[in-house]
Amino acid sequence: MAGPNGSGSSGESAGREGGVALALAGGGPGGAIYEIGALKALGEALEGADLNDLDMYVGVSAGAFIGANLVNQLTPAQMCRAIVKHEPGEHPFRPEIFFTPAAGELLRRGLMVPRLVFEAVTEYLGDPRERTLRETLTRLSRALPVAVFDNEPIRHYLEQIYSLKDRTDDFRRLRRPLYVVASDLDSGEAVRFGEEGLDHVPISRAVQASSALPGLYPPVEIDGRYYVDGVLLKTLHASVALEKGMKLVLCINPIVPVDTVRAVERGIMRRGRLIDRGLPTLLSQTFRTLIHSRLEAGMARYEGRFRGADIVLLEPRRDDYKMFFRNIFSFRGRRELCEHAYDATRHELLVRYEELQPVLERHGVGLRLDVLKEARTLWDVVEPSAAPPLPPLYPALEPGVSASPVVPSADSPQVVRDLDRLLDRLEDLVQAS
Repeated sequence: MAGPNGSGSSGESAGREGGVALALAGGGPGGAIYEIGALKALGEALEGADLNDLDMYVGVSAGAFIGANLVNQLTPAQMCRAIVKHEPGEHPFRPEIFFTPAAGELLRRGLMVPRLVFEAVTEYLGDPRERTLRETLTRLSRALPVAVFDNEPIRHYLEQIYSLKDRTDDFRRLRRPLYVVASDLDSGEAVRFGEEGLDHVPISRAVQASSALPGLYPPVEIDGRYYVDGVLLKTLHASVALEKGMKLVLCINPIVPVDTVRAVERGIMRRGRLIDRGLPTLLSQTFRTLIHSRLEAGMARYEGRFRGADIVLLEPRRDDYKMFFRNIFSFRGRRELCEHAYDATRHELLVRYEELQPVLERHGVGLRLDVLKEARTLWDVVEPSAAPPLPPLYPALEPGVSASPVVPSADSPQVVRDLDRLLDRLEDLVQAS
């Protein structure tokens, strides 16, 4: 059984028996966009639970950013609009802030080179019989930068978001408990920002630390210690909510390896060789495979450790080619990814309705079958005037019936929209020339 609640954050229902929590994994900017679309689909289908007013939130990396938004009363609809346009009064989602070159780190490390070369040569000349010059020069590895990108703009961006309106950058002022998980670099242990003793750390700083993936972002110093991405220890950290007495944990994980073999078999891809896409794709697939295998092992352990508690996990299909290769730097790419996540999640909830409904009902929650069976698109419910009515990605189904995405005919609105996007792209190229 889960232990008593020990939250240091405010929230009257933090330790309530039968509490409902949300646990969100990482996945970078693309993962955050996927989670936003999936949350919009889940939120409108849930009955008896409000995603902005759950009993607890647990986030890692990009999931910490989304969880902090939700507990700060940013709705999934608002986040959907923020990633595709500049909404008045809001700070729009800008992927480029996640890829700001770490100029300061590169300069600092570069300035170390002359001193390290001098020390290496001096050490070698002092006793050349004990070591070779090549061995001595290995100390130059200390000049390698610890990060490619700067994550300070991320913290500043989040700080701005949480300073607007009635939001807060202070864990202690939240209406519901929020836990942001990071890894202590020197001890290798998980740290839960938001708990008593660590709730004085600004939420924006905690999210910055939780998303500091080594090699990409520098470790974040907080109170004299250095922290890195919490996904290095666990993918979801759903156990944080279970240990604090939550009986139902809703989980969203965008980090799954892509199965290009099945995607080719289904006709979604023409060829499935990821190696043709270069080193970044190769590293991404390796990372996703390692992370997901660890997630599966963790979920299996939860079943025996937390009896009486239920976990509902939502994630992309492995052959979901459209999920993995998107240009999130364009409004259209972000819009398509968010829309795809929304459609795919609605489809999964409908297919799994008979499985999920009894589980949710045990905790006073349910799924609205009428909503899931209704033909609708993301922008119908988020921004009705933004786009003409379009057919859903998946056809209307009965619960438990799976299907492949709809392939539009040549005269369908989908083709019209694709042509419109192509014309937009051509216009962008003309303007850039």
